[in-house]
Amino acid sequence: MPIPRSAVLTAVFLVMVVGLPGVATAREDPVKQLRSAASKARAELEKATGQMEKRKKDLASSQDKLRATLKDLAKAEADLNRIRGPLARLANASYQQPGAAGSMSIFGGGDAGQALRATADVTHLANGQQTLVRQADELQARRQRLTSTAQELQSRNAVEQTKLQQDIDGLKSRSEGLTKELSAMLKKVESDRERRLLAKCDRDGAANAKNFPNGLIPNKYLCPLPQQGEQLRADAAIAFYKLNAAYKRRFSRDMCVTDSYRSLPDQQRVYSQRPGFAAVPGSSNHGKGQALDLCGGIENASSAQFNWLEANSKKYGWFHPAWAYSNPYEPWHWEYGTEG
Repeated sequence: MPIPRSAVLTAVFLVMVVGLPGVATAREDPVKQLRSAASKARAELEKATGQMEKRKKDLASSQDKLRATLKDLAKAEADLNRIRGPLARLANASYQQPGAAGSMSIFGGGDAGQALRATADVTHLANGQQTLVRQADELQARRQRLTSTAQELQSRNAVEQTKLQQDIDGLKSRSEGLTKELSAMLKKVESDRERRLLAKCDRDGAANAKNFPNGLIPNKYLCPLPQQGEQLRADAAIAFYKLNAAYKRRFSRDMCVTDSYRSLPDQQRVYSQRPGFAAVPGSSNHGKGQALDLCGGIENASSAQFNWLEANSKKYGWFHPAWAYSNPYEPWHWEYGTEG
């Protein structure tokens, strides 16, 4: 039985769509995407940093070699200078030696003994002069080799220094670029998270939640917070999402929450641990789903976190109740709604 043409086209279309990178990426967990991108960025920067460090190490080794070469060159110059004086004196003596011209008198009427002594003196001077000249030639050749090596090292090191600076500048630029990319990805992840939280949060749930006793609100009328395991009444939760986002822009992290909605059994547990201090079960604002106990610095009055929250929380419907300033003193306790 032949396959209908429409079915073939549908199959081809599905294969094409599944093969698109964007489609696969769209289904991937955004947090996993961020983690993967951050890992790749770190690996890229680590590799580039390693290459830069190797270039720096090679340059340092070459600079050490240049310093040793310059030291050898200075020694060669000093050695050459030391023999220039004796060499000049020998050369001058060889021209001024009286026997140098008169030594030929051995073949004429002169004194034979004197002629032989003069000839020996000239020979000694000539041998000494040849030795010094040979040493001077060797030192001169060594000096030229060292000078050439030093010049080559200086030129190469200058080029390597420029390349190293380019590596450093490029690394800084790449690091800044990757940081911006990752920050943009994080912002999108946070935005997606807030949308997901709002999608799960029934805005009308607050009205329904008020119909239930303290600590006995059904889960369907409570909304999850960005902090795992914590939840509040819908209206308090939505206000908290905005407060938390503003706090994160200021302190680069979510607010720290130790307690949010507290069911009646939880209130009973806390009361049994602190009778006389904890609220009587069924009367806690936590049981209404509109109170939070906070940490991360907020629990310390006059801290930067506490001061910021005190100055900004009311914009989002949250406040620190008056009683919590004195009796009992609880800087960590914050509530949603109208004060008083």
